[in-house]
Amino acid sequence: MLANQIKEYANIQKEALTGRELEASVLTRAAQMLKHCQDNWNAPDREKKLQEALKFNQKIWSFFQAELSVPDNPLPKKLREDILSLSLFVDKRIFEIIAFPESEKLTIVIDINMNIAAGLRTGPGDDI
Repeated sequence: MLANQIKEYANIQKEALTGRELEASVLTRAAQMLKHCQDNWNAPDREKKLQEALKFNQKIWSFFQAELSVPDNPLPKKLREDILSLSLFVDKRIFEIIAFPESEKLTIVIDINMNIAAGLRTGPGDDI
């Protein structure tokens, strides 16, 4: 019963979030998944958790790449290009971690996700 209530709450929360808030939430979740792996690097289920976290991050950044590649995307061209460039860096780092896993390599992806999420939570014209 409680699991159904939690699931229902999560669905309502998703519906209430704006696009920017949802993107920030997803990036934060992705960063937290990676951070959990980093903090528990010697855990027996690390390989499974790491693969899940990396796959989740890949999906997010692939989505961003697809959205930013759409010709009528409303973001300024320079910003789109910069985020696409960043997404290529994240892709490269994820593949590097898959091939040669090291906990330190997660830090940059965690930081990027958290910084982008923070920027998304700051509305245009908000004081930083």
